[in-house]
Amino acid sequence: MAKLYTPAMAKIEKKRAKRKGKVRPSTPGREAWKRLRRNRLAIAGMIILIALILVAFFADFIAPYGIDEQMLKERNQTPSSKHLMGTDNYGRDIFSRIIYGTRISLPIGFICVIIAFAFGGTLGAIAAYYGGKVDNVIMRIMDIFQSIPPMLMAIAIAASLGNGVVNLVFAISISTMPARSRIVRAAILTVKRNDYIESARAIGANSSRLLIKYMLPNAIGPILTSFTFSVATAILTVSSLSYIGLGITAPTPEWGSMLSAGKELMRQAPHVLIFPGLMIMITVLALNLFGDGLRDALDPRLK
Repeated sequence: MAKLYTPAMAKIEKKRAKRKGKVRPSTPGREAWKRLRRNRLAIAGMIILIALILVAFFADFIAPYGIDEQMLKERNQTPSSKHLMGTDNYGRDIFSRIIYGTRISLPIGFICVIIAFAFGGTLGAIAAYYGGKVDNVIMRIMDIFQSIPPMLMAIAIAASLGNGVVNLVFAISISTMPARSRIVRAAILTVKRNDYIESARAIGANSSRLLIKYMLPNAIGPILTSFTFSVATAILTVSSLSYIGLGITAPTPEWGSMLSAGKELMRQAPHVLIFPGLMIMITVLALNLFGDGLRDALDPRLK
């Protein structure tokens, strides 16, 4: 007996078809995002990072005072409604300087890691792909650099080149490049012998195509995770070098230089040190929380 469809049944079938059409196919990226969303600490870290980036973009509208606006009659004031984080020994508003400091500390951390991965990662990928003598030569050079602790190398380079943003970025990028090359090399070696790489090589894909289109996208998980942790380390290094006078110096409102400038006021005005230190701690903690969540979300063993 033929099945009779009424207009109401036709509407129901149409709605079902629409719903089926809206169901997106599962992809590794969507699965990773689902796992990341379930990690509350990682989402909290991501929200803090987004907030810091927005603060850096809109610092001109958020900061109530200029970074060098001095109110000498209000020096070393404790936090109040007029000055949310108090003032320093020149009467400058600490909250405004910390807001503008986000424009310095955060971008420098990201730039240092991007440069380190761009050069070190390229060398690591080449070493992993070609192997043999090429791998030995590149990795032995990286071993020579890595035999010196990164912080000591950064101090030596910064001391020889002098203060300044460009010199600071160069020092941190060079000192961390060997570790980044090893991370990328290990990630490429993990996917190098997979069947899809052999298939792409069999159909005539050249070296650059194999690396860029097939190997790097499939090795992006550990690289992204390492990138996040590396930014946190770079921000700490920037602040440390600025604190000892080898990075960004006063009056530029970088968090480490603010700590250095306020160390003499530790007893009579501790808030001058507390708030820049809290900003460094919060930023690094947010990056580490997000990095932990990203590592768990991109781990294929958790599928």
